[in-house]
Amino acid sequence: MRRYGSVLPVLAVATTLVATGCGGTSGTSTGTGKGELADGKTFTMAYGSDPGTLDPGKTVMSIAIGINRYLYDPLIHLDAKGKPVAGIAQKWEATTKEATFTLRPGVKCSDGSPLTATDVAANINYIGDPKNKSPLAGVRIQPGTTAKADDAKRTVTLTSGAPDAFLLRNAGSVPIACGAGLKDRKALAKGGKGSGTGMFTMSEAVTGDHYTLTRRKDYAWGPGSYKKDQKGLPEKVTVRIVSNETTSANLLLSGELNAAAMVGPEQKRLAAKKLFHRDVEAPVGELFFNQNGGRPGADEKVRRALVQSLDLSGLGKVLTGGTGKPSRGMVTLDPMPCEGKPVAGLLPQRDEAAAKSALRGKKLKVTLIYGTQLGPTMAAGAELVQKTWKSLGVDVKLKPVDSPALNNALFGGGDWDVTMGPVGVNAPTQLVPFMSGPKPPKGVNFAGVDNAEYQGLVKEASGKVDTAGCPQWQQAEAALIKRLDAVPFYNSIAPVFGQGARFELSDGAILPSSIRMYAAE
Repeated sequence: MRRYGSVLPVLAVATTLVATGCGGTSGTSTGTGKGELADGKTFTMAYGSDPGTLDPGKTVMSIAIGINRYLYDPLIHLDAKGKPVAGIAQKWEATTKEATFTLRPGVKCSDGSPLTATDVAANINYIGDPKNKSPLAGVRIQPGTTAKADDAKRTVTLTSGAPDAFLLRNAGSVPIACGAGLKDRKALAKGGKGSGTGMFTMSEAVTGDHYTLTRRKDYAWGPGSYKKDQKGLPEKVTVRIVSNETTSANLLLSGELNAAAMVGPEQKRLAAKKLFHRDVEAPVGELFFNQNGGRPGADEKVRRALVQSLDLSGLGKVLTGGTGKPSRGMVTLDPMPCEGKPVAGLLPQRDEAAAKSALRGKKLKVTLIYGTQLGPTMAAGAELVQKTWKSLGVDVKLKPVDSPALNNALFGGGDWDVTMGPVGVNAPTQLVPFMSGPKPPKGVNFAGVDNAEYQGLVKEASGKVDTAGCPQWQQAEAALIKRLDAVPFYNSIAPVFGQGARFELSDGAILPSSIRMYAAE
């Protein structure tokens, strides 16, 4: 379920839930550049599912956020070490309760009008106002947060609705749209023509097929010391919706694609061809149980029995085609503020006999949903879970869904009992609204988790600035896993392959300003 930006299909929730920052690089690379940098070319990349709405204040889906990174810039970016660098803002300061940003001069909207501090404040106020039900509320911006603008001084000062240990990182990473789009959110849902602050504008959107973006000639406020007249920048970007990973691999090899992420076994074939790639570690093996409305997962004994019956290591290898590794924790996307291993020793060891005993006499029916955009291995993994649980006498219905349908199921009251949609985040504060607080439609606590120990540790950690609260954040995450409110068990090491282009990643997503096109491979 990554809900935040990523070339991988997760929610931030979804496909996996992924909350992303911006800027910097992550992963490793192989392959050497051949040929010369070339101007005037189109960078073509593939996603496995349509993004759904592109309104930056109304989506936490990774694919939508990945596309929006071309359209909207944040106040700050994060470098490879997690340190803030200039974005739309050139200066900043923050505590756990208040942050002030001074905007760069000369930042323009894609319709040519100047970006104002009032525009920036309106983005934050929209998310912070509970009546708007923004899924970014509690993730990037705390509910009740307000922002005030001084257009003459180009400053925006926000007061957080609740203490936020990573206020600078979270608020600074909100994608900023301009005033015209903020008055017409239907336009933002389709790419916000004229309302962007990013490097590209949307020129064509064909739902379920492709999205075409055109580079802005006036864009000069990219990450850090970005220079607009660099050779090799693409003239256009085309995002193609390709649901089959083998098809994407073939299109890469033929040169029809310049970039695509590979979660499944196709990555071995492409690696053998020595294609350039950047690697990203992201959650792919996670289980969440619906604890709402008397669902089977509301009973911790049922959750424990179902998890206890699974060979989580074997399941993880199926989901990653043997290329992943066991999870260390739920915060997986670089740059991470807190390093640790809260998963270690907390997931139950496999014991099918104990699982059968615990479920004896119970007639359970469960609907298991999983994201098709995560690749073909998800179906194989879901079938393995189904087979195992059926051996316990559980009636298991599999329900494959694409990214928008997963979003609707989890946050729109859909029929589900267990989801294999992972949640990917790069800061522990971003987990909080998904693992506590209001349930949909008032909030994004999609599984209906109510863990008092977690909530207490979050409160303690939230009062400490930046990494000072890392011990409490790690303990809070462990509290979720001990009760099996979340079951993170395997991560993918997914290459994003490139052909005819080079690029960097940040939080699993391609950084637009880093793309360089080549005349030949």
